[in-house]
Amino acid sequence: MILKSIASVLAAASAYGLYLVLKTLYREFTSPLRYIRGPRSTHWFYGNLKGLINDEAGFEENLVKEYGRTWKFHRFFGQSALYSTDPKALHHFLSNTHVYQKSEASRFSLGQVVGPGILVVEGEQHKQQRKIMNPAFGIPQIRELTEIFVDKSIQLRDIWTAQAAKSDGVARVEALSWLSKATLDIIGLAGFNYKIDALAAEDDAPPNELAEAFEASFSSDTGFSFIRFLQMRYPLLRGIPLKRDKTAIAAQQTMKRIGRELLASSKREVSENGTFETGSGRARDLLTLLVRANTSKDVPAHQRLSDEDVIAQVPTFLVAGHETTSTAVTWTLFALTQNPAAQTRLREELLAFPTDRPTLDELNSLRYLDCVVRETLRVHAPVTMTGRMAMQDDVVPLSTPVTDSRGEVHESIRIRKGDQILIPILALNHDTDIWGPDAMEFRPERWETEIPEASAIPGVWGHMMTFIGGPRSCIGFRFSLAEMKALIFTLVRAFEFELAVPRAEMGATGNSIVLRPALITDLAAGNQLPLVVKTVVR
Repeated sequence: MILKSIASVLAAASAYGLYLVLKTLYREFTSPLRYIRGPRSTHWFYGNLKGLINDEAGFEENLVKEYGRTWKFHRFFGQSALYSTDPKALHHFLSNTHVYQKSEASRFSLGQVVGPGILVVEGEQHKQQRKIMNPAFGIPQIRELTEIFVDKSIQLRDIWTAQAAKSDGVARVEALSWLSKATLDIIGLAGFNYKIDALAAEDDAPPNELAEAFEASFSSDTGFSFIRFLQMRYPLLRGIPLKRDKTAIAAQQTMKRIGRELLASSKREVSENGTFETGSGRARDLLTLLVRANTSKDVPAHQRLSDEDVIAQVPTFLVAGHETTSTAVTWTLFALTQNPAAQTRLREELLAFPTDRPTLDELNSLRYLDCVVRETLRVHAPVTMTGRMAMQDDVVPLSTPVTDSRGEVHESIRIRKGDQILIPILALNHDTDIWGPDAMEFRPERWETEIPEASAIPGVWGHMMTFIGGPRSCIGFRFSLAEMKALIFTLVRAFEFELAVPRAEMGATGNSIVLRPALITDLAAGNQLPLVVKTVVR
């Protein structure tokens, strides 16, 4: 009886597997992308994905040279998908959010890290969350938060200064971990008026509960797991317990519990102080501003976010205000070590400024600092790509026509419901047709004149794709830019930076969210940027 049952299960599984194979083959044979040119699949399972994600030996750059702006590549099991850096196509993908959305599989994967916040939800739910959250990320609000950015930047500066003082003004620091601590402290205060004090923590001190939970959730999304892949594609398998799930679930529960406590505190603040008051502490943080906007008389009760929706933004704030920004500033310091002339010019501009505590408007008035930030986010965009799935059949317009394998020229491409689209953020930021033959070089001076070719890029900021564009563009880009400028301003005024290892030893690794620097000779040690800092004598 048992053997017969096992045989029945195996037979059913085999039949279902055969059905999936035949379904995939039929879909590929009838796909409107069938004759679009592109590389052959390099692996029966991964297709071309490993080469694209890891950019093995300039894999992506070489494909763009061979096939142009728009071409077909292969995903898992050889399934066709569309790759495009065509500005008109990208504008179409990013503006029509009812047609092009994150796939259910990618939302499941991202949701394991950040929960059901604004980064994950789609459709009307996303519009609702975005509408309520927008006021918290306006320029007046970021202006009020800049003091926090500067305070924490100065605290990090003083820590490095003390380390350097022990050895004649020179010290070796691991920049990524320190910047991660600084931005974690910043988002704790600016996001929730919550003291994490990662910078001040002693080596033997117990870790902050919220910071530990976020780190556990974020680090659980590393490495490829075949079972996780199957769970992403087939929801019925998500009941299979994985070790990483236990860690992520426990972390999410901790963040939710702390989120409820923070939400209760924010509600008390709003009930006691219904207006935004400059410098009032609790009233400045993003969560309180979100609660105030959500309870405004201008918002009908049926359009307000539930408490669970508000709490879901806590890990989202942590990712957007902490992980991506610390990575971006780390890449800035790396880039400055590779361009000493730019580092010197930037320092001269910053040292000419009369105070250690600039306002947001003063930070934004520093022209070369702005050029450095723009160039870093172009060359070293922390988020290198994103994807969308077509929710219905569609026709995609192109600015550059495509010639297919039969020699037919297409000024548009037909897309079928379920087709996947890759939006290559970093590749577009490196496009030599837009940025010139030195597009791969870190040269802040390029931003001192207009770049007409970039005007067609549908990005929300700087004619780049770094913060995406359209209704799903990064809601916190002003927050991130102000935080970056405060940290760079403070650190570059105080120190000269050199790479502490040979350039050839530096590489990059990432997970599903950001790409961070790493030592290729010591990948087991995790992401890092070892720098030599030398105190600037004024």
